[in-house]
Amino acid sequence: MNTAFSFIVCLGILIFVHELGHFLFAKLFKVRVLKFSLGFGPKIYSKTVGETEYQLSALPLGGYVKMFGENPDEQSEAGLEDKQASFAHKTVWQRFMIVLAGPLFNLLFTVVLFFFVFLFVGLPDARDTTKIGGVTADSPAEVAGIQKDDIILTINGQATTGWLDVLNLVKDSKGDPMKFLLVRADNEVELLVTPTVQPVKNIFGEEVGQRYMVGIMRAEELFYAPTGPVGAITAACQQTWMYISLTVLGFVKLIQQVVPVSELGGPILIAQIAGKQMQAGWINFIFFTGLLSVNLGILNLLPIPVLDGGHLMFLSLEAVRRKPMSEKMQIFAQQVGIAFLGVAMIFVFYNDIARIFGS
Repeated sequence: MNTAFSFIVCLGILIFVHELGHFLFAKLFKVRVLKFSLGFGPKIYSKTVGETEYQLSALPLGGYVKMFGENPDEQSEAGLEDKQASFAHKTVWQRFMIVLAGPLFNLLFTVVLFFFVFLFVGLPDARDTTKIGGVTADSPAEVAGIQKDDIILTINGQATTGWLDVLNLVKDSKGDPMKFLLVRADNEVELLVTPTVQPVKNIFGEEVGQRYMVGIMRAEELFYAPTGPVGAITAACQQTWMYISLTVLGFVKLIQQVVPVSELGGPILIAQIAGKQMQAGWINFIFFTGLLSVNLGILNLLPIPVLDGGHLMFLSLEAVRRKPMSEKMQIFAQQVGIAFLGVAMIFVFYNDIARIFGS
């Protein structure tokens, strides 16, 4: 229940923000909006206000803003009196901005979200520590008897005041046995650990070098330092930019086959992660929502027909050619895009189900 609720709240907010971008810019350029829908499938609730029907649908996996003159058949049927309210009869740059507004709102929403977190909670401050947060299975540290939550006091008699001291001493050990003096449950414990050469990997699993290691990880002890509006907005922009960079780099690594396609996840994986983040605390859930918002924004900018990026690509071609793509080409592109997304959705669902059954 917690997983389903977290998933619906998280995805519902992000879809609403995305579609709100399209809606507000359509209104800004005086395009008639026929429908604003959250979700797909059977209608749960709808209410018409003015010229727009606001609808809530059963499947919370997306949403859409239907504008007059958006479809090729509506473009041909538009009379002179309707052209001013038609999407198709707006200038290229106006249509470009209406389409771009969806992904743009997802990115701006992330900045706003982090701004309020940093302003009212504070900036994350990872305190330096020599406390061990985890021990790798079958590693030299585990073999020697080192345990999670042990605190390293000295290595070979040299005091360790921060984690960098631990890393440097182990790295420079040349593989010789090392005496670790630890604090465990208010008692001092001395253990002999022999480092081994192990590959160093980045967040995508790529090997970027080798060095001596013992198989321990630092405990993450996070505190929050108060900040003002300037510090909050600066940190929010930096955090959002980091998420954007990681997302783009993730797509690049996927194309390079560094990240296997089997790692891709769909709605089930998102729901599982959302549930875990909610259990870990509302701040964790907010950071996950911000990351997902960036992912949604970048994903929609991919040049795939049906996605916003596909529309932006065709609008760019129209600006260069000084005339729109033919109606036949538009319909064909939409069919290709729908087919591609259908196959992609089946694939990520398969990955999700395979993870559940451990296949």
